[in-house]
Amino acid sequence: MRDIQGNIYDAIGGYKKIEELVEAFYARVGKHPKLTPIFPDDLTETARKQKMFLTQFFGGPPLFSQERGHPRLRARHIPFEITPARRNAWVDCMTNALEEASIEEPYRTVMLEKLSMTATHMMNTPENEKGESK
Repeated sequence: MRDIQGNIYDAIGGYKKIEELVEAFYARVGKHPKLTPIFPDDLTETARKQKMFLTQFFGGPPLFSQERGHPRLRARHIPFEITPARRNAWVDCMTNALEEASIEEPYRTVMLEKLSMTATHMMNTPENEKGESK
């Protein structure tokens, strides 16, 4: 296992590994009944932006900021009804994608913790308003 010092982006294998992760993630999102209502049918552009964001988020080049400015994640996600059940579905898809992309420990756990906290921060709609269950 590699030393955990330095940034996660380099430790996991850089952009190639981010690409693998994002492709595995959106393959799941595109089929998930709780997530498809808030994602476009064509996930190509969404995946491209996610690759840029995760590259930057995990210590690689600031690709997202260079193209799109400050991430402002919560503001960018306000138009979408993100319930606790959708947050959980998103995290489940990411958990499985991290495994499929063979992200090694301890990086997998650290990445999932950071992404789970971010997903929680994106929630903006209580469950009872949508009538969804966990």
